[in-house]
Amino acid sequence: MSARADGNGGNGTSANSAPVQSIRLTIPAKPEYITLGRLALTGIARLRAEPLGEEVLGDLKLALTEACTNSVRHAYAGGDGTVEITYELYADRLVVEVADEGEGFEPPPGGSPLDDDELSEGGLGIAIIKALADELEITERAAGGSSLRFVKHLV
Repeated sequence: MSARADGNGGNGTSANSAPVQSIRLTIPAKPEYITLGRLALTGIARLRAEPLGEEVLGDLKLALTEACTNSVRHAYAGGDGTVEITYELYADRLVVEVADEGEGFEPPPGGSPLDDDELSEGGLGIAIIKALADELEITERAAGGSSLRFVKHLV
């Protein structure tokens, strides 16, 4: 497990500015380590001059948990691997990226599983993240694996 924090001294006053804080956390792809990602999110949220409301922070924690759970459950068939979480805090938004080097992930075609008449256990994570975040992007990584990036506007 490793973590790196970069306080780059940017003032974060515009949407295109460098992040005020950037943190990268690498955890083993095991469910018991997802809590560390949630703790790091709470810590970076406290760095804002105007703290996040409890409801917004709760929504962000849920979105992060769902994103990490997707990597833990689907990326590594043998259970060995890592999940990399990057947090970028700007004055007006928080960007969270969850990436792995596993088998990759394709979101369900034609929208969320919430549209289906029958819902099986699991499969709601992406729909939950879409509902809680202002932006969502899922991509394949060039070196293999997937990247799920979500943005929450804070103003």
